[in-house]
Amino acid sequence: MRPGGQPNMQQMLKQAQKMQRQMEQAQAELAAAEVTGSAGGGLVTATVTGSGELTALAIDPKVVDPDDVETLADLVLAAVRAASDQAKKLAEEKMAPVTGGLGGALGGLPGGLGL
Repeated sequence: MRPGGQPNMQQMLKQAQKMQRQMEQAQAELAAAEVTGSAGGGLVTATVTGSGELTALAIDPKVVDPDDVETLADLVLAAVRAASDQAKKLAEEKMAPVTGGLGGALGGLPGGLGL
């Protein structure tokens, strides 16, 4: 704080720019990362990027039964959900250091930043 209780705008701007660079770096790392989720004891495996894009789906032929397509659909859905949950956890871990830094000068802004 400067004399008179006014925040140093230049210092706040520098912190905001630093946070933006950190956010961009974390987003790039998430886009490059891959996580997997599986169902049915590994019979169905889904791979997604850290940003949530489904990139691969593997289905063991043993689980393919033309008379029971519903079970296969359930396993695919469960594997994709598991992979998406892993991607969400990874994103939270990568973003925590960036969004956790809002407690400083920027966190004191009226109304906050809503991040």
